[in-house]
Order: sequence, then structure tokens, then C-alpha cells
Amino acid sequence: MKALSVRGNYVLDMITGKKKIEYRTWYTKYSGDLLMCSTAKKVAGAVPGYALCVVHLDSVEYCEEDDFYHWNISNVRVIKPIHVKGQLKLFNVPNKLIKIISKDQFEDEIKPLIYKPKWRKKRN
Repeated sequence: MKALSVRGNYVLDMITGKKKIEYRTWYTKYSGDLLMCSTAKKVAGAVPGYALCVVHLDSVEYCEEDDFYHWNISNVRVIKPIHVKGQLKLFNVPNKLIKIISKDQFEDEIKPLIYKPKWRKKRN
């Protein structure tokens, strides 16, 4: 399956329905199912380095106003998280690794993977 690396908090926003457009500086002719992978960048509350959901890429439209391509997504389905090393542009992940699961199962699966920064106390 084609995959795309996105910041972890953005992937979670896709899952909750808050994010329906992914903004990119480049165009793709591809449309169809797309595996969304969290980048390895550690963002509080996100799951770095894992593929978390499959979305349907409906269309890609250029927006002159903001000089970006709008990748319109729908039909978000959560998967059993799989460790993925992200790449630039679209890349391939074997279909056999991707298992769609329920939202309840997903919540249980990601709890131990969520990044929680350890705050240091200030020295006097």
C-alpha cells in the first residue's frame, strides 16, 4: 500500500476527524487508499514512528492562495499500529502488515506508545 509520513499529532487529528486536508508542496496523480505514518519526531501526545490509519485520498487540488496542494482525505480507518521508518514522498508498505481494527482496540493499542515528555525540574 502507498504510505505517507505526517507529523504524529496530524495523524491523530485525521483519526478524530479534525483534519480532512493534508497540505503538501508537491502533486501526486495517485488516488485511493493511503497509509498514514507518524514521523519519528517526538510530539507530546502523539505516537512517533508508527503507521496508525488508512485514509482514502479522494483528490489533490492546487490552491494558489496558499501555494500548496490540498490532499482531500476521507474514510479514515484505524489499524493495529505497525512500526514504520518513514520516507520522503510516497513509499510502499507491504499490505500483509496492515490490519484494520476497531476504535476500541486502537485505543488500547496506542496507549503504551504515546510519547509523554519527561519534564525536568529547574535547577536553582
